[in-house]
Amino acid sequence: MTKVKICGFTDPVNAREASIAGVDAIGLVFYDKSPRNVDVNRAKAIIDALPPFVNRVGLFVNANPSFVDEVLCEVPLDTLQFHGDESLLDCSQYQMPFIKSLRVKPETDVNQVAEHFSSASAILLDSYNPSVYGGTGEAFDWSLACVDISLPIILAGGLNQDNVSSAISQVSPYAVDASSGVESAPGVKDIDKIVSFIRNTNS
Repeated sequence: MTKVKICGFTDPVNAREASIAGVDAIGLVFYDKSPRNVDVNRAKAIIDALPPFVNRVGLFVNANPSFVDEVLCEVPLDTLQFHGDESLLDCSQYQMPFIKSLRVKPETDVNQVAEHFSSASAILLDSYNPSVYGGTGEAFDWSLACVDISLPIILAGGLNQDNVSSAISQVSPYAVDASSGVESAPGVKDIDKIVSFIRNTNS
């Protein structure tokens, strides 16, 4: 079974409905340049609304450690996701499970990055955009994600209900991660799209 993470929730009811529909992990974006950014109070409200057994992921982009610490003091996260240019030390200093995101270009050596971040829980492979860190709705060449590494692969980047099955058949990732592909507006998830996305993930 391929796991499903949906990232960029901004509303507690929306996150609860998605979780009950079968989402394995929900992502909260702590990055003020994102239209899906949430503050600590909103993040706490979203997490309070979740049913049990849903992994709570906090996404950060080149964040100051003091800001991450501030969030962790207030918000009960299970996993950290580093979506910028963070070093291994940046990611590992919080003594928590973490996902390292990698924006993939043709010349990207995924094996080398995975080896360097071997203490990560997983590597997330996303589309490369020079000016935006994720959430672009753009897919990338999935053949670049067909690598033999020891870490679980989370496939992201432009995934939606129409292409997720094809992506999984090509890459066989541990999990898939969608954001804009299952939305009706930035930060507002379409539950019908999520239900179809989950169905097509494991069809």
